[in-house]
Amino acid sequence: MITAPRGLAAAQAVLGLGGLFIGTGEFAAMGLLPGMAGSVGVSIPHAGHLISAYALGVVVGSPLLAVLTAQMERRTLLMLLASIVLLGNAASALAPEFFGLAAARFLAGLPHGAYYGTASIVAAAMVPPSNRAQAIGRVMLGLAAANLLGVPIATWLGQAFGWRSAFAVVALGGLAVFGLLRVFIPTVVADEQASPRRELSAFGSLQIWLTLGVATIGFGGMFAVYSYITPTLTEVAGVAAADVPIFMALWGVGMIVGNVAGGWLADRALIRSIFGIIVWNVVFLAGFTPAVKAGPTAVGAALFLIGIGFALVPALQARLMDVARHAQSLAAAMNHSAFNLSNAIGAWMGGIAITTGYGWSSTGLVGSALAAAGLILMVIAALLTRPSAGARVSQAAERRAA
Repeated sequence: MITAPRGLAAAQAVLGLGGLFIGTGEFAAMGLLPGMAGSVGVSIPHAGHLISAYALGVVVGSPLLAVLTAQMERRTLLMLLASIVLLGNAASALAPEFFGLAAARFLAGLPHGAYYGTASIVAAAMVPPSNRAQAIGRVMLGLAAANLLGVPIATWLGQAFGWRSAFAVVALGGLAVFGLLRVFIPTVVADEQASPRRELSAFGSLQIWLTLGVATIGFGGMFAVYSYITPTLTEVAGVAAADVPIFMALWGVGMIVGNVAGGWLADRALIRSIFGIIVWNVVFLAGFTPAVKAGPTAVGAALFLIGIGFALVPALQARLMDVARHAQSLAAAMNHSAFNLSNAIGAWMGGIAITTGYGWSSTGLVGSALAAAGLILMVIAALLTRPSAGARVSQAAERRAA
């Protein structure tokens, strides 16, 4: 266990702060899209490719940076990633035309998965193994807080001073995190045996692929609802447009509660916790559809309960670190590539349900179905993990002999 130079709480707070700025830079773009579109002279649907450019950066950057930096000291790596956050968001704030802005958003997405993955490894190295998932959860708390605090503030900045100001603030956040990492995070030397080849060995593990599948498919249900939440609230639930941020805050509070609870539960019974959280998502995503039709109070409660399903993030991160063995960096980073793919899948399937006539509220049922598919993948993973009957007899004999 590695000791933080100025205390564990301060180190975890700095790691979480980095996650807050990265998450804000990702999610704020959705609310700033109309202004961005007008500024670079494209339609809003066309400007949606800017969000895709960021997601592509995450998907490409997560494995690429994990492999290329396998032997790099972890604090130095985090500082490098914070530098890319600074550069990507500064370039976004300054980009004069669409293709330059798309390239800047791609650059801003590159460090996303690698940061969360590396920060999770560092956080776990500073606590006993029994507290590992809770430490990871505190890192992910920054991502949850981005939805509660960062995105509303960035949206306000965009409305008051133009969308470029929001990305400029995120860039300054990257600069601040760079300095704070230097002061508060201990030196964490990479495994002496680490190499790009060993990291790439993760792709040969069926358990890693199944766990990533749970994240990609199972978590897509939350994004099926999230992607269309504003029109669903205003068109079906009767929520005034000015009150939508309040309902989004309820979602954010639920995410924070789920993040803390997910880490605590995962440290006590990881596999059972993952199953329980996925079942929670199946139930409450399905409940979103009738809640929307029941009115603002019911849908507010539903959003809070769905937000709690974010508990799956630290639990799956801990699961990947368990099954990755000697490819910790790549597996931890790929978790966030999977979540970005789940964003695309959830939005796509929710959009299909809406455009085929099932209505805005149908996204809850779509989300529940995706969560159920993730549950099936997790069942398969658990069954394949169980030792055979012969192995269990041999293990029992070994215990008796001991």
